[in-house]
Amino acid sequence: MTIRIATFNTENLFRRPMVFRLPGDKQRREVLDDYAELVSLLEKETYDADTKTRVATLLKKHRVHDSRRDRPFFVNETRGQGTLFKTKGSGENVTFDIVAKGRSGWTGWLELVRDDLDWEAVHNTGRVIAEVDADILLTVEVEDRTTLRRFNEQVLGADLKKTPYPYDMVIDGNDPRGIDVGVLSRHPITSLRSHVFDPDPDHPGERLFSRDCPEYELQIGGTPLWLLGNHLKSQSGDNPELRVAQARRVASIYQTALERSPYVVVAGDLNDEPSSEAIGALLGTGLRDVMSHPSYRGAPGTHGTGNSESQKLDYVMLPPPLWEQVQHVEVERRGVWAPSTIKSFDTVTSKWNRASDHAAVYVDLDL
Repeated sequence: MTIRIATFNTENLFRRPMVFRLPGDKQRREVLDDYAELVSLLEKETYDADTKTRVATLLKKHRVHDSRRDRPFFVNETRGQGTLFKTKGSGENVTFDIVAKGRSGWTGWLELVRDDLDWEAVHNTGRVIAEVDADILLTVEVEDRTTLRRFNEQVLGADLKKTPYPYDMVIDGNDPRGIDVGVLSRHPITSLRSHVFDPDPDHPGERLFSRDCPEYELQIGGTPLWLLGNHLKSQSGDNPELRVAQARRVASIYQTALERSPYVVVAGDLNDEPSSEAIGALLGTGLRDVMSHPSYRGAPGTHGTGNSESQKLDYVMLPPPLWEQVQHVEVERRGVWAPSTIKSFDTVTSKWNRASDHAAVYVDLDL
């Protein structure tokens, strides 16, 4: 029996935070850094004068109070407006008065403004998944399980006339932007394990994983296969030490999973190149990257043009028992917009309607 296993960073399925539409990396990073800082400040038990001043500065900077402007995020107050802040004036002269004395003084949260993706981009994401036609597909950067199911039925099924996957699952992770790691499968998902609560060993009180390292158990014949899905710390606003710590923990989870089954696959967007310390921590366990298999003869990267190993971010890694069963390895790049190097789908005509800036990686195994 041939089983195809794939990973694909979809960059969301239907809706994506508007901040990702900003034209420059520096501008996007500034907004996301301010968002993260504001979330942290608002979680404080007590808001002292300095905290209130900084919160007011960030709220004004990003026009959080004005729903008529293209604000990147807003404060969702669930028990009436004005429990966190009040405003005076308008436009550039607006002032913020932080009235809550601490986190218990108001009910709500900070939320990124989202926008519907262009239908062509959604359709092209579906084309990539349909062309790969994996039996087990790890989906990176999906909104939630309801959205994954809707995509499965309405895009893969109704739009592209493919048979929808009978099994789908997403576990909500730690990323406040709602970009999670899920799975579509033609084989039963029989159990789940989450690591959202794993502590960061270097920062007491903080979670280790930026998203999660969900373990999905899939029944394939008489031997269960465990898929460890990952989306390690991004290189944007880089923190390589955190990514290394995450990779080391994934390596430990992998080794524990081997006690349950010889078939354990580590896959996803690992956000680092093969020569990095983070990837080395995984390969040091005996795992092997399928793109290093002799059956693969394509370009070395998976992100952007994919022309160099520095652009390799996405991986399917196999344990020794599965490495011997590899039949074929391929990278589906036609959903990427890189006209100088990639012949994209005819429906991919710009970066605005591309499926993703990541290619999908897949491997065929004879089990």
